[in-house]
Amino acid sequence: MLSRLLCPSMMCANFANLEAETKSLDAAGIDIFHMDIMDGDFVPNFGMGIQDFELVRASTQKTVDVHLMIQNPSKYVEMFANMGADIIYIHPEADQQAARTLDFIRNSGKKAGIAINPGTSAETIFELLPLVNYVMVMTVHPGFAGQKYLEYVNPKIEKLVKFSDEFNFKVMVDGAISPQKIGELSERGVTGFVLGTSALFGKTQPFEEIIKNLGGNKK
Repeated sequence: MLSRLLCPSMMCANFANLEAETKSLDAAGIDIFHMDIMDGDFVPNFGMGIQDFELVRASTQKTVDVHLMIQNPSKYVEMFANMGADIIYIHPEADQQAARTLDFIRNSGKKAGIAINPGTSAETIFELLPLVNYVMVMTVHPGFAGQKYLEYVNPKIEKLVKFSDEFNFKVMVDGAISPQKIGELSERGVTGFVLGTSALFGKTQPFEEIIKNLGGNKK
């Protein structure tokens, strides 16, 4: 089985005890904590706050990413880099100088990522691919949990998997990622999976059991 990066979407976590939830996920063997920051403008919702990010960052030594679903993400990249984000995703749809922003992320010693909406083509971002470590394909319309997986993004994912060999980046997916989708997309060459309510949160099994069944707990 191909190696899988399992990334809990902390937007779906239990905010009544976010620190304990983070430590439980850490112990269960997750790979990357995924933090959604939304501005109510680029996407029609508000996401996690700066204090939430700081709490998760302070509660784990694991990799923490930040997904900036905001207009003009370049304004906030330095702040999140200084706060300890290991991977910073921007949306090229929201940044008129995406290449410059990605260069800044890399020069800050962080991993650079781009996240692309369902309607954004692989060809549109081709020139940015040499600048990134991760490309995250949104498989739902961004902004809300609990949506259905959009099957029409699959050809785009396959194109990006082919490009990933040439440009040495990892393909990630985010949105309605069920255990079945993890199996299917892993076979297509996807490396990373953002886990929300479709696969991880709100279940009766403990996190450790779920992560193991999804192909995690790698030693």
